[in-house]
Amino acid sequence: MTDGPSTSGKGRRLRELLAARTVAIPGACNALTAMQIERAGFDAVYVSGAALSASRGLPDIGLIALPEMADAAGTIARAVAIPTIVDADTGYGPPLVVMDAVREFEHAGIAAMQIEDQEPAKKCGHLAGKRLIPVGEMVAKIQAAVKARRNPDFLIVARTDARTVDGFEAALQRARAYAEAGADLLFPEALLSAEEFGAFSLSIRQAGIRVPLMANMTEFGRSPYLSVDEFQALGYQAVLFPVSTLRVAARAVEKLLSELKFFGSQRNWLDHMMTRQELYALLGYEDGTASIRRPYEPDHARAARDEGPGAS
Repeated sequence: MTDGPSTSGKGRRLRELLAARTVAIPGACNALTAMQIERAGFDAVYVSGAALSASRGLPDIGLIALPEMADAAGTIARAVAIPTIVDADTGYGPPLVVMDAVREFEHAGIAAMQIEDQEPAKKCGHLAGKRLIPVGEMVAKIQAAVKARRNPDFLIVARTDARTVDGFEAALQRARAYAEAGADLLFPEALLSAEEFGAFSLSIRQAGIRVPLMANMTEFGRSPYLSVDEFQALGYQAVLFPVSTLRVAARAVEKLLSELKFFGSQRNWLDHMMTRQELYALLGYEDGTASIRRPYEPDHARAARDEGPGAS
């Protein structure tokens, strides 16, 4: 578990992992899931905008604002010792707002921030009907993010949704421009085949770009299901599983509630539950470690508290 919000060590650790091997990165929409991801032996966690939106009863169309996302991501980052990557959608606005987002997420203890090149209101990267901002606008956002970070180990992840809008070559051109702008990790969304993933990686390397590549293995999307080992062979350094834990949990809850409604008892589900002792152990209920995970307080909330009634 982390002992504070410092991004420095976690960002450096994430860079080391990406340089060493291909990293599987499951998504979490809350701290408990992140703690399970860490306990299972994964080396990083992803705070998905889609998963967080769904957990709050909202579609993934950019309805989670910066303060709310920083609050949720900060709580998750403080619950685990592994690096946290946050999905910052389109960066919440123009370059000046992107700079605010970088500072807020750095303060929250996040290791990396992902921004994408869609227009607001954005859509899931695997849906039709997306619209892109001009390349120059996205480049300006990346440059602003790089300029705003206080810690050089804080990673800027640049995602392009161009493949299913303007085609494969457009996605490549955008990725090259984003790398030149200073992106630390390139994320081509919704490539359509293993061959495309391989061709994208090869083209990036042939262009002399040594920025790590990230792939998205979200379920029921446009990309084929490839394993982490297969992505490593194709030249990718990170593989996201952004909504997998939420989808499984939601289905399990649905089945439990159906049987509970029908039988009036949860007895037949006890073998599918984490026991009281197991949950307490995960939470550090009795060993004193729970106090380390202090609630995250965003800058705006802290300022309001400090300037409130009675402040000196």
